Amino acid sequence: MAVPFFIRTFAAIMSFTTTILQWFRENGRALPWRETKDAYAIWLSEIILQQTRIEQGRPYWERFMKRWPRVEDLARASEDEVLREWQGLGYYSRARNLHKAARQVVEMGGFPQTLEGIKSLKGVGDYTAAAIGSIAFGLPAAVVDGNVYRVLARHYGIDTPINTTEGKHEFTALAQELLPKDEASAYNQGMMDFGAIQCTPQSPRCMICPLQETCVALHEGRVGELPVKQKTLKVKELRLTYIYIRYNGMTAIHRRGKGDIWQGLYEPWLTDEVPFGAILLCQNVKHVLTHRVIYADFWLWEPDEQPALPEDYSWIREEEWDNYGVPRLIEKLLEKLPNK
Repeated sequence: MAVPFFIRTFAAIMSFTTTILQWFRENGRALPWRETKDAYAIWLSEIILQQTRIEQGRPYWERFMKRWPRVEDLARASEDEVLREWQGLGYYSRARNLHKAARQVVEMGGFPQTLEGIKSLKGVGDYTAAAIGSIAFGLPAAVVDGNVYRVLARHYGIDTPINTTEGKHEFTALAQELLPKDEASAYNQGMMDFGAIQCTPQSPRCMICPLQETCVALHEGRVGELPVKQKTLKVKELRLTYIYIRYNGMTAIHRRGKGDIWQGLYEPWLTDEVPFGAILLCQNVKHVLTHRVIYADFWLWEPDEQPALPEDYSWIREEEWDNYGVPRLIEKLLEKLPNK
């Protein structure tokens, strides 16, 4: 639902923005990376705090800054050293990206000072780029994270799901519209803190909120309903092991049954046990379906004697595979077969 025009007048925008700035001056969190304009220190904090609470991430930021006080120092470190220092934070791809990005910065001759330049760094997306750009360089770019979605959805009564393309565009546009160009740093940090301290996911402090008079969700009794997130089906992982039997120019096939994801299509021997003498041709071949991700291992078995087949399997000549419809995954696996 788009924000009604009558609550998006210039005066209303200015009132909202001014309130956030005033609230931040009085209630903003005192954090060490906010006491500097050093892009390295700010960038480091943003990467560490991705998927990490401030209380947990702060000691890591302090250790990194003590051990590698400049980006050049971090760039000279080995990946193993960085990973060891990161140990316990999880999501280790962040540490690897951090290290690669440090080397990118050194190659550039310093931190890029444009949004596109900042986004070119490994592991930096729209939110992180806006945070670094606005705080370190005063770039007029609004941050949009979970806190911002929640504050804007509640205050303006927006029920467009935040995890849809439409929602992302709508909230990003509104956040940018509200941003004071000359105070982007304070405003962005104010929105982050306001969502984390005042307009919290559970038990928000509505009765002492400076925005209560203009908050649509509060007046309509919808605080607990916003923001809206579209329900998504959980993606399941499935692991399969296929054995391609090659015996006297023959191979075994099986037809998938009714109601199956590959109903009516054919596949080699699907099993949980790999026979002695089989050779691994490929491993963890990924195949993505709508609500499932499949990882398949593919083995070649050339027995000395013709084996008995499991129920519902039959023999065909190898050259006849082209006569049978197969799922794309099986097609990819068959491409790995060595020539006879």
